[in-house]
Amino acid sequence: MIKLHGYYRSSASFRVRIALNLKGVAYTQVTHDLSRAEQRDAEYLALNPAAAVPVLDVDGTVLNQSLAIIDYLEQRYPTPRLVPAAPAGRARVIGLAALLGADTHPLGTIRVAAYLRDNLGVDAAAVTAWQRHWAAEGLRAYEALLQSAETGRFSHGDEPGLADVFLVPQVVAARRQGIDPADYPAIDRIVKACVELPAVRQALPENQPDARRA
Repeated sequence: MIKLHGYYRSSASFRVRIALNLKGVAYTQVTHDLSRAEQRDAEYLALNPAAAVPVLDVDGTVLNQSLAIIDYLEQRYPTPRLVPAAPAGRARVIGLAALLGADTHPLGTIRVAAYLRDNLGVDAAAVTAWQRHWAAEGLRAYEALLQSAETGRFSHGDEPGLADVFLVPQVVAARRQGIDPADYPAIDRIVKACVELPAVRQALPENQPDARRA
């Protein structure tokens, strides 16, 4: 049995949902509401001392960090492939994913916003400006990297892959921060192609069991 511990609005959880769905892997979800700091409950900290989601529990084997989880899925369920076999293509795709997952997303998380607000006294408008700035910087760089012959219908070629798994959640989060994806034409085109896929649509935050309905 595979259990995904996550939160519907967590970009990192979103990535893993997309990867699981693309690979056709069945899983159940366990919710930890980040807005209520449930990821800091003692029971969850025993799974992940970093107090972050997601965690993937595979028959008692506990995995954390979205990139590591997706790498595990890539090895255990090799088709469809999310990372190219060729070294140069592999490096490009991992680099695109890291641009968003390592350089961009961490600066806009709930815990960073909370620290800016609660510990440094930054007001809400300035926190939003911070998040919007870094999200835009990441998308600007990603858009530039898409101006490559390696880009196809998706970020690398004509099949969805690891880079797209990271891109879609980043764009969804950026939209919440007031950024218009249309300002990044290649990104906007690729994200729209991704959302046409049932595996991606099923992974959208609003389609999760813990989504707050208006």
